[in-house]
Amino acid sequence: MKIAIASDHGGVELKKNIINFLQNQNLEVADMSPVNDGLDDYPNFAEIVVKELAEKRADWGILICGTGIGISIAANRHKGIRAAILYDNFTAESAKVHNNANIVVFGGRTMTAEQAIERLKIFMNSRYEGGRHEQRLCKLDK
Repeated sequence: MKIAIASDHGGVELKKNIINFLQNQNLEVADMSPVNDGLDDYPNFAEIVVKELAEKRADWGILICGTGIGISIAANRHKGIRAAILYDNFTAESAKVHNNANIVVFGGRTMTAEQAIERLKIFMNSRYEGGRHEQRLCKLDK
């Protein structure tokens, strides 16, 4: 399983912690953003991760900006993308179970690394229910 991850300057530190966690889980992680923390534009990094998923070079993605809001908006503009901000444990589970999110989003300035990793674990251990949720997801790409 390969995970594409990217962040703007507002998420560099959180991204490092998440990458470390994922690598310790023996998962393949592709960091798609720069190593420095200079100013940059979050839509560019959303686009890069979306492209990785669209071209099937990654199974799912993680995006991080200061709040998670801007980068999730940028990602969700693309067909087939369901980017969800995991702002608490309930949304971490629901993002997978109900929405089959293929990109999870965090806010580097709105949550700690511990909170983000806890939510990531919940997301990763949840399974999409399908059923009644599938007809709703089909409407997203019309």
